[in-house]
Amino acid sequence: MSLDSRLPSGISRSTSAPQTEDEEAIERAAVYARTSSSSQRFGYSIGEQVDRCVRQCEQMEWTVTYVFTDEAESGRNTDRPKFQEMLDRARVGCFDVVVFWKLDRFCRSLVDLVKTEEQLNEWEVSLQSVTEYIDTTSPVGRFNFRNLASAAELESDLTSQRVRMGMHGLAKEHKWPNAMPPLGYEKTSDGKLRVLEDEASVVRTIFQLYLREKSMPRVAHLLDESGLRTKEDKAWCKQSVRKVLANEIYIGKYRVADFEDYVDEYRILTDELFTEVVDTRYRYRHQKGRMEKSRKKEKAKRILSEYREWRGL
Repeated sequence: MSLDSRLPSGISRSTSAPQTEDEEAIERAAVYARTSSSSQRFGYSIGEQVDRCVRQCEQMEWTVTYVFTDEAESGRNTDRPKFQEMLDRARVGCFDVVVFWKLDRFCRSLVDLVKTEEQLNEWEVSLQSVTEYIDTTSPVGRFNFRNLASAAELESDLTSQRVRMGMHGLAKEHKWPNAMPPLGYEKTSDGKLRVLEDEASVVRTIFQLYLREKSMPRVAHLLDESGLRTKEDKAWCKQSVRKVLANEIYIGKYRVADFEDYVDEYRILTDELFTEVVDTRYRYRHQKGRMEKSRKKEKAKRILSEYREWRGL
């Protein structure tokens, strides 16, 4: 069953319900719901958030006119499509209150949260949380709101710190932090990398082709022509070739979560081959400077010559 089919009659996502002159005295509510990839694991789905918010509005005898949902969007900032649409609608007076399941679903950053609340207050739009007491229409309510906002920001920061600590712990054991290892490797049951010789051969081919062709688009074209695919089973392009050429793990340099170490068993290439490719990739960097300096000198000579000719010197 779709989310829209579970909503009460007359409510749709980001669309306004018909209004009559008699409805002007009724508080119109907008529901906002958000999920991130991590929140999905704990049951705070979009559907559950919206259902609880709608029930809250029914208890308050508010008419729900809009439902805004951002799926798999971070709450660390307000750069979210439906959140911005919600603000646009609030600015023109489409509703009187925004209802959400929990404060951290609305926004995690204290600065963004306070700024958003001040904007909504200017537009005479209040905030309502299903799980926390928030009443932004009074000074005491705004004080409580900012205390809760601080707690939400602290919880977010602590979560980020725990994630970084966990990543650092993995890194010290030379484990790979996600399910997609680089081309040339597979992730073992203990979380470490193991060289796959068939893919390692492709890595060596890419480096050798680049030394010969000196062009990433050309290498991508040759790989596609030969029927080879990327690790993600996609066609090759300049960016995917560059990703391989720039990865120092192929010479055993392991870098994860600010942790760096040398892991000999992860080596696929020689230092000489990798260095030669790096030098080739950046071969124009110094030449460009010399060319620009030469052109500047020629331009200066030309201007001086024209000036002397004009003055009859």
